[in-house]
Amino acid sequence: MNLEQLRSFLMVAQTGHFTKAATQLHVAQPTLSRQISTLESELGSELFHRARGNITLTAAGETLLPSAKRMLADAEHIRQQMHELSGLRAGRVRLGAPPSLCISLVAQMLVGYHRAYPGIELHLYEAGSLDLLQELAGGGLDLALVVASEHEPNSFDSLTHLPLLGEELVVVSAPGTHLAPGIQELSLTELAALPQIAFSTSYDLRAATMAAYRQLDLQPHIVLQGAQMDAALRFVESGLGVALVPAMVLLDRPELQICRLSSPVLTRTIALAHRRDVALSRAAAAMQELITDTAKQLASQNHALRALQSSE
Repeated sequence: MNLEQLRSFLMVAQTGHFTKAATQLHVAQPTLSRQISTLESELGSELFHRARGNITLTAAGETLLPSAKRMLADAEHIRQQMHELSGLRAGRVRLGAPPSLCISLVAQMLVGYHRAYPGIELHLYEAGSLDLLQELAGGGLDLALVVASEHEPNSFDSLTHLPLLGEELVVVSAPGTHLAPGIQELSLTELAALPQIAFSTSYDLRAATMAAYRQLDLQPHIVLQGAQMDAALRFVESGLGVALVPAMVLLDRPELQICRLSSPVLTRTIALAHRRDVALSRAAAAMQELITDTAKQLASQNHALRALQSSE
């Protein structure tokens, strides 16, 4: 079994098609088919159900898939380490983050990182925290920013979590629409009566907010649901309704009216995760350091954010 065979297996599994996989790998289809057949012979099991136009994994293929991802990720990590040891100013960092962090912390950090390390290839993967952790555990990411307060940190024993920020969820509205001028705080009961923009169900934030409403037996007045973060903020700016958002996304939106939530105060913890069993490359370690510094800077700019690394 070799890396080329594993790459071929993984590409066929991802595309569900031998021809498409061969095109992606820039090899002839007969060559790819031989690699898969040789791998199956060495393992003693068929890896794919081969129906015309419908290639799916067998039980053996499903078992091999996560291991193949990890082995290829480990091989890439070793290659990057060797490049760094030989003094090459090149490499790659794969970072995952929820959408709410991509328009705030990540956006600010990546500009500085690219300026400092222009030769590093950057990959960004946006998804919910649980999806990010699964991708990280499987070797598909080097680092992931996750909402640690919305999952059990110990549910992924292979990962290390570094708490970065604690942030409040705050209410935002277009000035002169749904919030009284000068209002500083709002209870969840009062918020439930206001027209609201609700996020997509793929957002961890949506689940946490609805759980808080259910705990108080409240039914929020939702006028629009299913929005992504950027769209939700634009709907708020247009006066359609209010939204409950992480404080961090408002650092560059001074035009919105902001009101802190009380009774209860809702917060979330942002953490940086990486695999425990794989040492970070120099490029990834530099990004971890810059993410930590950027989080501290953001916390100093907004009283609804709190740096956690030094205090917890």
